Amino acid sequence: MYKPVDVDDYIIHNAHYEDMLHHIRGILQQTDLEETIKWYMPTYTIKNKNVISMCAFKNHAGLWFHHGALLDDPLKVLHNAQEGKTKAMRHWKFKDVREIDDDQLLAYIQEAIENEKAGRRVAMSKKPPMTMPRRLALVFETNKKAAKAFQGLTPGRQRDYAEYIASAKRESTVEKRLSTIIPMIEDGKGLEELYRKKG
Repeated sequence: MYKPVDVDDYIIHNAHYEDMLHHIRGILQQTDLEETIKWYMPTYTIKNKNVISMCAFKNHAGLWFHHGALLDDPLKVLHNAQEGKTKAMRHWKFKDVREIDDDQLLAYIQEAIENEKAGRRVAMSKKPPMTMPRRLALVFETNKKAAKAFQGLTPGRQRDYAEYIASAKRESTVEKRLSTIIPMIEDGKGLEELYRKKG
């Protein structure tokens, strides 16, 4: 995963959507959001609280609204990136800069800002303690580097990996998933990196 040093670097690295990213950034910069880089992408915050991230993938670019489930969404443009898994975040995708109506996009952004200032949050249900899948535990018994890196992950990332392996129905799927995630765990990355690669 490429690690941009700043937003300009991120945009240059995603040259196939450079015009669109510059355009969206210009709209975001009309607000009082603070610009930074988090999770390798431009993220816009209020008092270090995440409000919006700007993202570019292979087939689209757009915005992630971190508490987008609270937005009115009169245009019905917001989508859940991981249906059944993601509760708060919503994604607005664009394939061409000509699809963007500045006033409409700014209205969504301003609503997200007002929600953050008001302290509105999507209520998260409390999850039961994580259960370590046997196959993942066996890997950690022999791969101490991965085991140590796993312990250094946040509880949420640990749970994501555990559920990813536990949800596999066939042994071949388990093996394939393990071969994918072990290098990610060793690098201290979360499973969300996999979804970003898929776009």
